[in-house]
Amino acid sequence: MNRVNQCFLIIGFIMLFYCVSGCATVDQGQPPDIPMPSKIVDVNNKLITTVAPVNTVPVQLDQIALSMQQAIVAIEDERFYQHRGIDFRGLARAAYQNLRSGDIVQGGSTITQQLAKNLYLGPERTLGRKIKELYYTIQLERTYTKKEILNMYLNRVYFGQGAYGVEAAARTYFDKSAKDLTLGESAMLAGLPRAPSYYAPTTNLKGAKERQKIVLKRMLQLGMISEEAMKEALAEHIEPQAKTEALQQAPYFVAEIIKYFKNKYPNGMEMLYSSGLTIQTTLDLAMQKSAERALEQGLGKVNQEINGALVAIDPKNGYIKAMVGGRSWQKSQYNRTLAKMQPGSAFKPFLYTAAIDSGYTAASIVFCEPVTYRQAGAEPYTPKDHKVGYHYRPFILKQALAISDNVVAVRLADMIGPDVIIRYAKAMGIESPLRPYLSLALGTSEVTPLEMAVAFGPLANQGIRCKPLYIVKVTDSSGRVLEEHRPQLAKVIDEKVAYIVTDMLKAAVQPGGTAAQLSWMVSRPVAGKTGTTEDYTNAWFVGYSPDLVASVYVGYDDKKKKVGLTGGDIAAPIWGQFIEEALKGTRVVDFEVPTGVVREEVCTADGLKASALSSGTMSAYFIQGTEPKIPCFGDVWWKKPADSGEGPRDLIYNPTSPVPDEHPYRPQWPWLQEER
Repeated sequence: MNRVNQCFLIIGFIMLFYCVSGCATVDQGQPPDIPMPSKIVDVNNKLITTVAPVNTVPVQLDQIALSMQQAIVAIEDERFYQHRGIDFRGLARAAYQNLRSGDIVQGGSTITQQLAKNLYLGPERTLGRKIKELYYTIQLERTYTKKEILNMYLNRVYFGQGAYGVEAAARTYFDKSAKDLTLGESAMLAGLPRAPSYYAPTTNLKGAKERQKIVLKRMLQLGMISEEAMKEALAEHIEPQAKTEALQQAPYFVAEIIKYFKNKYPNGMEMLYSSGLTIQTTLDLAMQKSAERALEQGLGKVNQEINGALVAIDPKNGYIKAMVGGRSWQKSQYNRTLAKMQPGSAFKPFLYTAAIDSGYTAASIVFCEPVTYRQAGAEPYTPKDHKVGYHYRPFILKQALAISDNVVAVRLADMIGPDVIIRYAKAMGIESPLRPYLSLALGTSEVTPLEMAVAFGPLANQGIRCKPLYIVKVTDSSGRVLEEHRPQLAKVIDEKVAYIVTDMLKAAVQPGGTAAQLSWMVSRPVAGKTGTTEDYTNAWFVGYSPDLVASVYVGYDDKKKKVGLTGGDIAAPIWGQFIEEALKGTRVVDFEVPTGVVREEVCTADGLKASALSSGTMSAYFIQGTEPKIPCFGDVWWKKPADSGEGPRDLIYNPTSPVPDEHPYRPQWPWLQEER
């Protein structure tokens, strides 16, 4: 069969199919269902992305320059507004030109046909695929207006350099939004879909300008622009830029939504690609952008290899408001907010929560001095403090937590037991396995940043834990609700205990604490804890306000590399920038003091009620009735010069501060009676 017969046979088949489809429409009365991509929106119903075989950054038609709309119609489908999806005149013209040349030099596909292929079909070139394309083309035309079709097309067509859709293309090549495109830029972009790799202005500016000229001439012939406008467009100075970074919003979060549907429903991917679902998520796009900006700017101060993660949750309902799983989705789809890593001292709040709920107070005294623990089947364990080794002095628990004293933490863990710490950590939201060793207090068991954010939530929310939520509601194309997720709340610790620990963690972000810089970075009441692993491979900060909990992790994917910075050095500033931006414009509120909690000024040397003789004091909160009532008698103990590195504790009684015989030493200081 020669080329002429082939062309007429195809045209005849198309005409017959078109007529049959039209008759079926009249008989049925309603257009048949056609596949529609699903939309993922944030908690405020702002579009995050649409889910189809390719990703894009959708915009509405009124957000696309009119010159871009006209240019694409002029060069791709000049009779777009006249035909009903299949342009028989265009097909005949293309067939004639192809016959004349003896090759395929011109296509007859309309914009609607191209959209049908991009939305629902694969790249194969078969008769079956062509029939499906025509079917979907007809249904698209019957279901949507021309403006809607053009809008969908401009959001789907591939422009090269990884850019799907005109908004992505405008940002990729010209670093601007589609609504700001000039006539010259519009014509250059409109020329790309024919051969994106060849006409890409970043690699072939000469070819792109030649193609641009063809588009502008066609616009002139169709009366879309004047000759003067064409000359001005050709004279425009255009400097395209190469920008290949993925433009999909919140890619790590979107990937979790897609994974959820894939795992829950046998046909989950088909549902997303073709059911026209609207998935309202818990994400807040404004907070997401603040999180991405804070992480990138913070890590950028170190180097381009270091990575990290940031996840934020509303402690009142468990909504995940921001999720950044890494610096670049394009380079790595590994979501570090779900990766297990040692949190270092960021784990200590679970220890202190268990201690306060077990009867200890913020003013309970524990000594920082050399201590060794025997371990069955392992080497003896001797905890040390960061840099200094030992402080050789007593600490009240609030001060020990603020400066992140390791020796005090391990001794406290020994007093209450690792199993008790595990019980509290699990109740508060940690799901990963925890090893029942004393070193657990220093964060030696692996957890995820998301778990840490969830588990700090009860401290911010009066002892109530909320299960993390990704999705609020799922509706189908007709508005019927398929799924609806409500907050799942559980009271896991007493609100008085939660407030006392929160007050203790406030000290960590104030002068003298391990994240003291946050005292001037953040202009609202916050609390939190730094974390640094012993080998400096991981740096953390997990903190919260009454409205938002956020967990920041910093580290290399190659665990042989060391960050070389503490959580206070690198993670805390990232957290501070994020929290300040994310909550900007919201009402500043402090943590609510529960009934039955009282404030007292205490002496940091002995944990007693502060007096005029106290040289160091700190305010602390107590469950009513447990606050110290006996005044401090001054600095009873001082540090003496050590004659050697061995021997008893380097503290002796200060005779200038006599203590009455009836002075009631605290139970946590049994050695004072012996040494006095």
